[in-house]
Amino acid sequence: MITLGGLAAAVAIMFGIVAAGSILPVLPTGAAVSATAVLGAHYSPLAVPVVIAAGGLGAYLGDAVTFAICRAGGEALTRRLRLLRQPWKLAGTVRERLRRRPVTALLVSRLVPGGRIPVLLTAAIVGLSWRAFIVSNVAACLLWSATYSAIGLLSRNVFPQPWQGVVCAIVVVLVAGQVAGRVEKRRQARAGRDSGAQVTP
Repeated sequence: MITLGGLAAAVAIMFGIVAAGSILPVLPTGAAVSATAVLGAHYSPLAVPVVIAAGGLGAYLGDAVTFAICRAGGEALTRRLRLLRQPWKLAGTVRERLRRRPVTALLVSRLVPGGRIPVLLTAAIVGLSWRAFIVSNVAACLLWSATYSAIGLLSRNVFPQPWQGVVCAIVVVLVAGQVAGRVEKRRQARAGRDSGAQVTP
């Protein structure tokens, strides 16, 4: 039986994981939101919006700190702090997406493994204002939190016990992240080969 105190503790832990994981991309932020959504749904359907809001707020605070770091020091500082694992080449398509549809660009960057910090770095370098970032990222973070909450709720409908749904949600999110990461690496490798072939006389 899930108590109000237990749910509050779970939401607080989830908030901390998401906020910290949005700065240092080593924590399973999506899995934390999905698992907490399962617990919230077992307590009361009314708790799910609270989970979504807390997850979105944690993601937003972490993104704001990361965006501030990117604006202050650019790629050199993000590499020094080990926020950026690989050198990042600014892509024209990313710049255009940030200018035309910043909410979509920021949301997709959260869903693609390893894509969030490069996009935030691009946003900082191309001069995306704090005002535009604040407005756009609120929607992006809430949509991201709602997406992972939905994944958790789907697993909750399959398993009757809360712990079973939590385990399933975590496994699904981690596996999906691994698959998406491999697909993205292959796409980048293919794009690198294609650009190399175009440069070669």
